[in-house]
Amino acid sequence: MRITQGFTFEAAHFLPNVPEAHRCRRMHGHSYRVDLTLEGPVDPVTGFVVDFFDVETAFGPLLKQLDHYCLNDIAGLENPTAEIIAAWIWERTKPLLPLLATVRVYETPLSFAEYGGE
Repeated sequence: MRITQGFTFEAAHFLPNVPEAHRCRRMHGHSYRVDLTLEGPVDPVTGFVVDFFDVETAFGPLLKQLDHYCLNDIAGLENPTAEIIAAWIWERTKPLLPLLATVRVYETPLSFAEYGGE
């Protein structure tokens, strides 16, 4: 069984490693969405794979580090592409949520990166 819990945050960033003329080289912001998908058996007593409240508790402190900040100022996110953000979230969330299967980071409603520990 797979479950997914979504979160949103607002943040600014710029991409320092793209060409000067690239529009993402300039500071700009996104309304990000993060989907955490967990996979495992359904507990026969609780009926949960993982309680959504436990997912929120595990991810909440990380979400506070991201929301309304310049992502480039956060250690490990100096080049904050969606791909790098997804892997960064994975590395910090997987130890707290062992059943984490994928992290999906949306920069726009139609553009996302998904990471599963590869």
